Amino acid sequence: MIETELIDMQRASQLLKLLGDKTRLTMMKLLQSHECCVCEFVEIFNMSQPAISQHLRKLKDIELVKEQRKGQWIFYSINKGHEDYPLIQSILGHLPEQKDSIAELEAQGLRICCK
Repeated sequence: MIETELIDMQRASQLLKLLGDKTRLTMMKLLQSHECCVCEFVEIFNMSQPAISQHLRKLKDIELVKEQRKGQWIFYSINKGHEDYPLIQSILGHLPEQKDSIAELEAQGLRICCK
């Protein structure tokens, strides 16, 4: 039997509530294998930049995602060092890959369109 570390019920509830939103859950799945900037999420989700930024802010507030500035742009990635990453990884492992979204962006010439 694999021993897993238990997490606080309140913290688990907060994580699951955040991931209960389809957009944020999909963002996390995308970030599991790709760094993305806001402009890419705008294209993938066909949402406004402020709406995307709000979703990212909620994920950043509890440190599920981290950001890295490259020039004038900010790229987001999943925080694999987060203490609850094993739970997140387990959840994301049950979801379909999102490679088509990234491939579609690349085909349209929009991958990292903010360079």
